[in-house]
Amino acid sequence: MKKLLVFLLMLTLLLGVVPMAQAEEEELFDGGRSITLNVYNWGQYIADGSDESMDIIAEFESRYPNIHVNYSTFDSNEIMYTKLAAGGITVDVIFPSDYMVARMVKENMLMELDFENIPNYQYIDENFRNMAYDPENKYSVPYTWGTVGIIYNSKYVKEEDVQAGWELLWNEKYKDKILMFDNSRDAFGIASYLLGYDVNTTDREELKACAEKLQEQEPLVQQYVMDQIYDLMENEEAWIAPYYAGDYMMMKEENDDLEFSLPENQGFNMFVDAMCIPKCAQEKEAAELFINFLCEPEIAAANMDWIGYGVPLSAAKEYMDPELIAHPVAYPSEELLSHGSAYSYLDPAVTRYVEGLFLEVRIKDGSGSSMQTVFGWAGIGVMAVLAVFAGIYGKRITNKKRKAS
Repeated sequence: MKKLLVFLLMLTLLLGVVPMAQAEEEELFDGGRSITLNVYNWGQYIADGSDESMDIIAEFESRYPNIHVNYSTFDSNEIMYTKLAAGGITVDVIFPSDYMVARMVKENMLMELDFENIPNYQYIDENFRNMAYDPENKYSVPYTWGTVGIIYNSKYVKEEDVQAGWELLWNEKYKDKILMFDNSRDAFGIASYLLGYDVNTTDREELKACAEKLQEQEPLVQQYVMDQIYDLMENEEAWIAPYYAGDYMMMKEENDDLEFSLPENQGFNMFVDAMCIPKCAQEKEAAELFINFLCEPEIAAANMDWIGYGVPLSAAKEYMDPELIAHPVAYPSEELLSHGSAYSYLDPAVTRYVEGLFLEVRIKDGSGSSMQTVFGWAGIGVMAVLAVFAGIYGKRITNKKRKAS
């Protein structure tokens, strides 16, 4: 079914059956100066032509021959933010999550969008407009949405243990087979849900309690990961991990024993990732053209069919694989989604406090004393920045399983 849908989409594009807006765009970008468009996205977050998918970037470049897309990836909002905040790089399109959009707006890091250059915004569903992170729809266009849940291997993990929700990640029975997020926001979010706190708490005592809960978990954790989760879970080196629903959909293709659970009784994160243009952008009009292209229903359909995340424009579902649209992980019921909540913008002082606490959990010296004791809070801040640029968190440029298929 998916192969047929991709073929029909490609045929439509080759025959030139495109919206009127595209013809107008081509008049602006049909052979003028050569443009390099720098796109900075999450790893494994755009269809690349593998696994019989459409190569989205190649399709964009074929439509606009004078634009070359220079595509690079990050694997956490914090890494993306830190690199942009440090300056010295040129990026034209970024894909931050909701709370990070709000932070970057607050810190004057994003350009206002010219929606005359993004006519396909008309297809964005009403329930994805006027979101709390961008209430006036000035700085962002939704790209995907999804949930954070628990991925587990049903061969090794008992179903009654899964029913404990987030507590599964603290189950000593599975010591050294548990993975944990290597970013502070998701890790503290899970601890907050488990302890019954507001996931956007700024209370320092509650945040300290979350850190203590994460410290309790640390001896059970095999690794703190982001994109490294793919190989570890698919190859059964680890059995339990919290992660994003769309990535689970890809992992499931490689290991059918993997299952996904949303701890509805405790709560879970429901997020939107958006497309924005940072202040350092050099090619704003071309960036808006690229955003508009990704909002074209046929393009969005081919893209979401491959990456497995929720699409924020219902018009795309007409062209998508019906099995994906019906999948309860990719598109949970409204009743189930009612138990989810979104991360909100946190004051920079709170964010620094959380990052410092998380670094304490993550990094210790040989004697086991915390980095706070050895270096103090200032040292922790320096270590956090150095960790980003040294690549401690890891980075996956491409997904080898997709490439090999």
